[in-house]
Amino acid sequence: MNFIYMEEIDMIKKGIKMEQENLKGTIEAILFAAGREVSSKELSLTLEKSKDEIQETIKEMNIEYQTKNRGIEIVQIEDNFQMATRKEYYDTIYRVIDKRNKPKLSGAALETLSIIAYNPRISRAEIEAIRGVNVDGTMYKLLEYGLIEEAGKLDLPGKPMSYQTTNEFLKMFGYQTLKELPELPRYKLDENKQIVIDELLEEKEEQKSPEKTIDE
Repeated sequence: MNFIYMEEIDMIKKGIKMEQENLKGTIEAILFAAGREVSSKELSLTLEKSKDEIQETIKEMNIEYQTKNRGIEIVQIEDNFQMATRKEYYDTIYRVIDKRNKPKLSGAALETLSIIAYNPRISRAEIEAIRGVNVDGTMYKLLEYGLIEEAGKLDLPGKPMSYQTTNEFLKMFGYQTLKELPELPRYKLDENKQIVIDELLEEKEEQKSPEKTIDE
């Protein structure tokens, strides 16, 4: 009696494991065939599984990919998933499948991109005011690379166009959302309009230290 019971449990476990492996295979097939970002909602509706179950399954898949030293991974961007090659193989892959020059971001491009990332829906004029130089060429390159995009017109005189970073930006720098960007240091300007950070750091340390009392 106990032997039959244990046999039934083993069969159930095997069935659950097989179902989980089928789920992994189906998710892998969908993401590979799509060749784009697929939302968790799409996966949930298609596979009739909860978003949490899909999220956990993809997490397990990535662990298996890494353990077996596979050349692929599943990246998450906001609430979307996409099959991608692991970034450590990028230089090798690029020589085979893309004969274009490898995109290189200059210091000016990185600075402009940072400004847009930390200030979504910012206008070109506002970017130039921060950088102090014309950014036409830099903006064109960032748009060409798909790292930024138009985000609609602002309710300001002249109705200037605003810009924001794209999911391609998140993928390139390894972020899931803009909330993961490093926190910017606080700063202020001295009489010569130079950035002063040391004083602010000292102020922060003073605020952390407990107040001292003097016994009379």
